[in-house]
Amino acid sequence: MRIAVVQTASSYDKAANRDLVTRLVAEAAGGQPDLVVLPEAMMSDFAVEGASVAEAAEPLDGEFVATLRKAAIEHGVAIVAGMFERSCDEHRPYNTLLAVGADGTLLGAYRKIHLYDAFGYKESEQLTPGDVAPVVIQIGDHSLGLMTCYDLRFPELSRALIDAGAEVLVIPAAWVRGPLKEHHWTTLLTARAVENTCYVAAAAQNGKKYCGLSQVIDPQGIAVAAVGESDGHAYADVSAARLADVRMRNPSLLNRRYSVTPK
Repeated sequence: MRIAVVQTASSYDKAANRDLVTRLVAEAAGGQPDLVVLPEAMMSDFAVEGASVAEAAEPLDGEFVATLRKAAIEHGVAIVAGMFERSCDEHRPYNTLLAVGADGTLLGAYRKIHLYDAFGYKESEQLTPGDVAPVVIQIGDHSLGLMTCYDLRFPELSRALIDAGAEVLVIPAAWVRGPLKEHHWTTLLTARAVENTCYVAAAAQNGKKYCGLSQVIDPQGIAVAAVGESDGHAYADVSAARLADVRMRNPSLLNRRYSVTPK
């Protein structure tokens, strides 16, 4: 399976973001990937502190998802991207990752469970957390686990996804810039790959607010594809043989003595 991770910055203009998604998927599709991973919050950027993303939120049959489905069908690629989805609380939507197949079907939706109440920000004031359950989708012969941004700081979720069969962790993000934040991002991505002997495909927003540094990391912790700070995309091939070889030589999943249970 070939994965394209796409790096860009969304805005508060939802129509412009839909056009951006259409263009970026078309560009990434030129490398013939099976999956295109877009960043978190591609439908609309996060609101400034004290404001709300509620007015921007849409249902799963709204315009943003329709754009993803159309692009997926047109280019024959699966797509994962972040959006704000309406919830039962009209003032606090979900931060959702949506996955659509190459035929436009809905493969799965993951609603972020770890809200970013850290580093002076309070995401829980704007958003509702999703149910604590791993979301694993199937693309071809590969199983992919969905998580996003702040989830990266919680290894329990990645381990739960691996226990549910994931071979690749797909991590769209809008990782906020700040002292040591880029170091945290790259270190934690590598750690999630190494400790789970799995692939990690991370697509991040960039620009003035976010750090970029999108990349694909293999089960030995090697960045096999990467984008720096600018807009762009990178490709990496997921190899079942590589995964099996690493897990044979480093059977840490078999050797562990603890399991993960929801809090």
